[in-house]
Amino acid sequence: MKMSNKVYDVLKYITQIGLPALGTLYFTLSNIWGFPYAEEVVGTISAVVTFLGILLGISSAKYKKESE
Repeated sequence: MKMSNKVYDVLKYITQIGLPALGTLYFTLSNIWGFPYAEEVVGTISAVVTFLGILLGISSAKYKKESE
């Protein structure tokens, strides 16, 4: 799967900063305000982050291999 640099950069930002920040925010607010399913929401976000991180790592490795 090939993607443009812009798509890669956006996905990388979402994976490294956006989703982890969202998970932390929800977990913190759920403890303060009693939001439901804190562990389930944060666990789901963590699984998505891991999945996207693996896909981005594979994409990056393929790109580097093709560049050589």
